[in-house]
Amino acid sequence: MHNTLVIFKKELKSFFNSPMAYIFLVIFALVTGYFFTNTFFLYNQSDMRALFSIVPLVYLFFIPAVTMSLIAKEKSVGTIETISTLPIQDRDVVLGKFLAGYSLIIIGLMVTVIHYITLAFVGTNVDHGAVLSGYFGLILLGGVYSAVGIFSSSLTENSVVAFIIGVFIVLIFFLLDKTLIFVPDAFAGFVQYLSVDFHLSNISRGVIDTRNLVYFGSVIGFFLFLTTRIVESRKWG
Repeated sequence: MHNTLVIFKKELKSFFNSPMAYIFLVIFALVTGYFFTNTFFLYNQSDMRALFSIVPLVYLFFIPAVTMSLIAKEKSVGTIETISTLPIQDRDVVLGKFLAGYSLIIIGLMVTVIHYITLAFVGTNVDHGAVLSGYFGLILLGGVYSAVGIFSSSLTENSVVAFIIGVFIVLIFFLLDKTLIFVPDAFAGFVQYLSVDFHLSNISRGVIDTRNLVYFGSVIGFFLFLTTRIVESRKWG
């Protein structure tokens, strides 16, 4: 755990030592703020539904962009081999990098809390429970996409390729429940369960079901496990 924490701090610091973190946070705030203010001022809706519906779409591209270099850059410059000589387990490297990327996503999400505060002061009949469960769902979704992103980063030395792979995989998870009309009834339930949107919508409605939590935890764990195995495979080559 100590090694994981060291890597986490190092990676998170590296984000803020470059323009990347600031560019991400500014653009994320501008995009989400635009859709919130549209519904708030133009359509006179004092709720967070527009924000919660746009964030998953923004995640599809922003999270792969944040995570694409986490392992790919180590491969491209050869530092992954140096790390292998240190008394650090591969799972510590993967988990530390994942937590750093995930933390940046959560920071970006927390920036949007200003909209919630705005509603709390000027809005009417704000459903605070729905807002909190909505944020909780988005935090879990960010974890899934971050795990997918670091997995994609472990597959290649090229960050751009990692970004494309990451977007492709998260799009599959996002679109699964949109394809149910084409799926035989016998498999519809299984395909729906694999869809992140199905579980996110349940949590956003305030339904904190164990099955939803198990789903998010399992998907995150699955992709972190695969990433660790891929990082370990360099020792066999």
